[in-house]
Amino acid sequence: MKGPYLEVKGGSELKGEIEPQGAKNEALQILAACLLTPEKVTVENLPDIQDVRLMLTLLQILGVKVEIINKHTIELEASDISPENLLAPEARKLAQQLRGSVLLIGPLLARCGKVILPKPGGDKIGRRRLDTHFLGLQKLGAQLEYQPREQLYILKAHNRLKGTYILLDEASVTGTANLIMASVLAEGQTTIYHAACEPYIQQLCKMLCQMGATIQGIGSNLLIIQGTSQLGGAIHRLLADVIEVGSFIGIAAVTHSTLRIKNADVLHLGNTLNAFQRLGIPMEIQNNDIIIFAREEYQIETYLDGGILTISDHPWPGVSPDLLSILLVTATQCKGNVLIHQKMFESRLFFVDKLIDMGAQILLCDPHRAVVIGSGSRQKLRAISMSSPDIRAGIALLIAALCAAGKSYIYNIEQIDRGYQAIDVRLRQLGAQIYRHENMSN
Repeated sequence: MKGPYLEVKGGSELKGEIEPQGAKNEALQILAACLLTPEKVTVENLPDIQDVRLMLTLLQILGVKVEIINKHTIELEASDISPENLLAPEARKLAQQLRGSVLLIGPLLARCGKVILPKPGGDKIGRRRLDTHFLGLQKLGAQLEYQPREQLYILKAHNRLKGTYILLDEASVTGTANLIMASVLAEGQTTIYHAACEPYIQQLCKMLCQMGATIQGIGSNLLIIQGTSQLGGAIHRLLADVIEVGSFIGIAAVTHSTLRIKNADVLHLGNTLNAFQRLGIPMEIQNNDIIIFAREEYQIETYLDGGILTISDHPWPGVSPDLLSILLVTATQCKGNVLIHQKMFESRLFFVDKLIDMGAQILLCDPHRAVVIGSGSRQKLRAISMSSPDIRAGIALLIAALCAAGKSYIYNIEQIDRGYQAIDVRLRQLGAQIYRHENMSN
């Protein structure tokens, strides 16, 4: 199999401290929001990952000036942008690789009155419809045309978008972000009900308010936005990535290691820590750090009546669907049983066949539910060769490899690189035996 791959020798105890990167999902929203103003926007704590690089390239194709201040700080200036540039072959190719390219629709439509976007790509984890985005934009006055042969979405607003009442059919995070960005430049007042209220949406709203927007209800599912004719610049710092925080908790647990996760933005983690604690993983909060303590055995909780624990994804402040793959593989190294219920995506649990090949006892009930029968440290996983199907399954397989007996090989690691910056280097600094082999065939 061609391409870079990871060689992982499992069984090493890790030590030290690690700091999570800036949040990937917040980064994509914030970068898109720079299109709403001709003035400079500075973004700090930006993760150096493939999805961010793709988004920055798309913005540059549109005409945004990008100045790199340092590795994790950039300055953006969208004073002269050309939405039609998204039809260029390079832009179409990039958009088809990046699900987050859909976030360009709201700000471009609001500022320029027209946008033509190639159908966005992203992880192959089941049906991921965009109806919420388009239904909301149509209520704001946009006209939508889809060209199936060319796979193009064309949206036009003959005049300025007009504020209205929007009741979302689902609390879509990216759908909410798109509608917020469209509404801040619309005429009049927009009310968005059943809005997503994740911390990254709150962060987007706070930055837009810094730019001159008026948004009420931040942190709730009812947003009231008073449109304005223009926005100014801003300086914005991204939160720590909650999925990286969860990944590091899982890595510490399966390797029976004591780790300090620094600057984890603990107040913005929702039920993340609780989910891992219910798997029996001890931890302590010190200021803004999380310390995971090594323990020989982790005991999965049961319900008060003795029933098997269920962990499922929920809208904020519930557990993120992106964390369930990590919780599942962590549970294989705990003692007891747990039902993992992935409600949102049909294909995200299909990676468990790799874990079963490694010796994990997992019963896949259907595309959405899997029962993990954990034997604790008595039954170690065995090393295998495997391929990463998507970002979250990829990191779950890497976690499994770190505790498996022998050498595992993980291919298609471009998927992991999309969401995790230099993960091999950072884990090696903690004592992991993980090595990247570039551009080789095996």
